[in-house]
Amino acid sequence: MTAEIIYLGDLRTEATHQFSNSTIQTDAPLDNHGKAQRFSPTDMVATALGSCMLTVMGISANTHHIQLESTKVTIEKIMTEDPLRRIGEVKVDFYFPKEISYNEKQKAILEKAALTCPVYMSLHEKVKKNVHFHWND
Repeated sequence: MTAEIIYLGDLRTEATHQFSNSTIQTDAPLDNHGKAQRFSPTDMVATALGSCMLTVMGISANTHHIQLESTKVTIEKIMTEDPLRRIGEVKVDFYFPKEISYNEKQKAILEKAALTCPVYMSLHEKVKKNVHFHWND
């Protein structure tokens, strides 16, 4: 993957995905001199975590014929300064469709997929990762 990122001024950037030409803009957060009118770069890290977890779960779901559509993940990113500003913790909550019942094997497959996604595995060990799966049973 190749991206080109341009500083737009006023603490904003625009990234262009070179393969698809799609773009994403970022803005600094309110607590760091920004306007919070777009995702911040650290918001994108947390969002990438949730998207990656769902994507890898989707790959496993396809392989094992498990229905995953309408599954939702929420992410809460908590910043820290120790002594430098960084992501200190991410809280990840998965909510599965109420109309679908998952057996223990399916749950194990999906949980393993989520917890081995590349973004999860790439986050520094100092980043606390609290992941909860809400199975509706």
